[in-house]
Amino acid sequence: MDIKPIHNEVDYKAALRAVSPYFDNEPKPGSAEGDFFEVMLALISAYEAKAFPIDLPDPIEAINFRMEQLGMAPKDLQPMIGKTNRVYEVLNGTRSLTLGMIRRLNNDLGIPAESLIKAPRTGAAIKIRRSPKKLRAAA
Repeated sequence: MDIKPIHNEVDYKAALRAVSPYFDNEPKPGSAEGDFFEVMLALISAYEAKAFPIDLPDPIEAINFRMEQLGMAPKDLQPMIGKTNRVYEVLNGTRSLTLGMIRRLNNDLGIPAESLIKAPRTGAAIKIRRSPKKLRAAA
Protein backbone atom coordinates (compact mmCIF):
# COMPACT_ATOMS: atom_id res chain seq x y z
CA MET A 1 0.00 0.00 0.00
CA ASP A 2 2.02 2.86 -1.36
CA ILE A 3 0.56 6.33 -0.78
CA LYS A 4 1.95 9.28 -2.72
CA PRO A 5 0.63 12.62 -3.98
CA ILE A 6 -1.30 12.80 -7.23
CA HIS A 7 0.53 15.18 -9.56
CA ASN A 8 -0.79 14.29 -13.00
CA GLU A 9 -3.24 12.17 -14.99
CA VAL A 10 -1.03 9.06 -14.78
CA ASP A 11 -0.91 9.29 -10.96
CA TYR A 12 -4.67 9.93 -10.90
CA LYS A 13 -5.47 6.82 -12.96
CA ALA A 14 -3.13 4.71 -10.81
CA ALA A 15 -4.87 5.99 -7.65
CA LEU A 16 -8.28 5.12 -9.10
CA ARG A 17 -7.07 1.62 -9.96
CA ALA A 18 -5.70 1.21 -6.43
CA VAL A 19 -9.01 2.04 -4.73
CA SER A 20 -11.45 0.54 -7.22
CA PRO A 21 -11.56 -2.90 -5.50
CA TYR A 22 -12.58 -1.24 -2.25
CA PHE A 23 -15.80 0.17 -3.71
CA ASP A 24 -17.34 -3.30 -4.02
CA ASN A 25 -16.10 -4.46 -0.63
CA GLU A 26 -15.46 -1.41 1.54
CA PRO A 27 -12.90 -2.07 4.29
CA LYS A 28 -13.63 -1.53 7.97
CA PRO A 29 -12.84 1.98 9.22
CA GLY A 30 -9.71 2.03 11.35
CA SER A 31 -8.18 -1.02 9.69
CA ALA A 32 -5.02 -0.68 7.59
CA GLU A 33 -7.07 -1.10 4.40
CA GLY A 34 -9.71 1.31 5.70
CA ASP A 35 -7.09 3.97 6.45
CA PHE A 36 -5.52 3.46 3.01
CA PHE A 37 -8.92 3.77 1.34
CA GLU A 38 -9.80 6.93 3.29
CA VAL A 39 -6.45 8.64 2.57
CA MET A 40 -6.56 7.72 -1.12
CA LEU A 41 -10.11 9.06 -1.47
CA ALA A 42 -8.98 12.34 0.09
CA LEU A 43 -6.06 12.57 -2.35
CA ILE A 44 -8.30 11.73 -5.31
CA SER A 45 -10.90 14.30 -4.24
CA ALA A 46 -8.26 17.00 -3.84
CA TYR A 47 -6.81 16.25 -7.28
CA GLU A 48 -10.26 16.23 -8.91
CA ALA A 49 -11.17 19.57 -7.31
CA LYS A 50 -7.98 21.10 -8.70
CA ALA A 51 -7.88 19.39 -12.10
CA PHE A 52 -11.61 19.35 -12.89
CA PRO A 53 -13.16 22.39 -11.19
CA ILE A 54 -16.92 22.72 -11.40
CA ASP A 55 -18.02 26.28 -12.03
CA LEU A 56 -21.05 27.68 -10.28
CA PRO A 57 -24.11 27.96 -12.50
CA ASP A 58 -25.25 31.21 -14.00
CA PRO A 59 -27.90 32.90 -11.77
CA ILE A 60 -30.64 32.41 -14.37
CA GLU A 61 -29.65 28.76 -14.87
CA ALA A 62 -29.73 28.25 -11.09
CA ILE A 63 -33.21 29.80 -10.82
CA ASN A 64 -34.56 27.80 -13.78
CA PHE A 65 -33.08 24.58 -12.42
CA ARG A 66 -34.65 25.12 -8.98
CA MET A 67 -37.99 26.05 -10.56
CA GLU A 68 -37.89 22.81 -12.56
CA GLN A 69 -37.02 20.79 -9.45
CA LEU A 70 -39.94 22.27 -7.51
CA GLY A 71 -42.39 22.28 -10.44
CA MET A 72 -42.72 26.06 -10.28
CA ALA A 73 -43.93 28.49 -12.91
CA PRO A 74 -42.58 32.03 -13.34
CA LYS A 75 -45.62 33.43 -11.49
CA ASP A 76 -44.50 31.48 -8.41
CA LEU A 77 -41.41 33.72 -8.23
CA GLN A 78 -43.47 36.88 -7.66
CA PRO A 79 -43.02 36.89 -3.86
CA MET A 80 -39.26 36.79 -4.33
CA ILE A 81 -38.74 38.96 -7.42
CA GLY A 82 -41.81 41.13 -7.93
CA LYS A 83 -44.54 41.48 -10.52
CA THR A 84 -44.76 39.04 -13.41
CA ASN A 85 -43.11 41.40 -15.89
CA ARG A 86 -40.12 41.81 -13.53
CA VAL A 87 -39.87 38.02 -13.15
CA TYR A 88 -39.72 37.62 -16.94
CA GLU A 89 -37.15 40.42 -17.22
CA VAL A 90 -34.92 38.59 -14.73
CA LEU A 91 -35.42 35.21 -16.39
CA ASN A 92 -34.69 36.72 -19.83
CA GLY A 93 -31.53 38.39 -18.53
CA THR A 94 -32.70 41.95 -19.20
CA ARG A 95 -32.89 42.84 -15.50
CA SER A 96 -30.28 42.07 -12.85
CA LEU A 97 -31.14 40.60 -9.51
CA THR A 98 -31.18 43.04 -6.61
CA LEU A 99 -29.77 42.24 -3.19
CA GLY A 100 -33.31 41.80 -1.84
CA MET A 101 -34.20 39.39 -4.64
CA ILE A 102 -31.02 37.41 -4.00
CA ARG A 103 -31.80 37.16 -0.29
CA ARG A 104 -35.38 36.04 -0.90
CA LEU A 105 -34.39 33.47 -3.57
CA ASN A 106 -31.71 32.14 -1.24
CA ASN A 107 -34.02 31.95 1.78
CA ASP A 108 -37.20 30.77 0.05
CA LEU A 109 -35.81 28.43 -2.60
CA GLY A 110 -32.45 27.48 -1.11
CA ILE A 111 -30.48 28.62 -4.16
CA PRO A 112 -26.88 29.26 -3.05
CA ALA A 113 -26.14 32.97 -2.81
CA GLU A 114 -22.80 32.36 -4.56
CA SER A 115 -24.70 31.29 -7.68
CA LEU A 116 -27.10 34.22 -7.52
CA ILE A 117 -24.40 36.90 -7.19
CA LYS A 118 -22.30 35.54 -10.03
CA ALA A 119 -22.31 37.64 -13.20
CA PRO A 120 -24.66 36.14 -15.80
CA ARG A 121 -23.04 34.45 -18.81
CA THR A 122 -25.59 35.91 -21.20
CA GLY A 123 -26.86 39.41 -21.73
CA ALA A 124 -25.25 42.74 -22.32
CA ALA A 125 -22.60 44.24 -20.14
CA ILE A 126 -23.75 46.75 -17.57
CA LYS A 127 -23.79 50.22 -19.06
CA ILE A 128 -23.26 53.28 -16.92
CA ARG A 129 -25.30 56.20 -18.16
CA ARG A 130 -24.64 59.80 -17.31
CA SER A 131 -27.18 62.50 -17.54
CA PRO A 132 -26.58 65.14 -20.24
CA LYS A 133 -25.70 67.74 -17.56
CA LYS A 134 -22.93 65.56 -16.15
CA LEU A 135 -21.63 64.86 -19.64
CA ARG A 136 -21.40 68.57 -20.42
CA ALA A 137 -19.78 69.30 -17.07
CA ALA A 138 -17.19 66.57 -17.60
CA ALA A 139 -16.29 67.85 -21.08
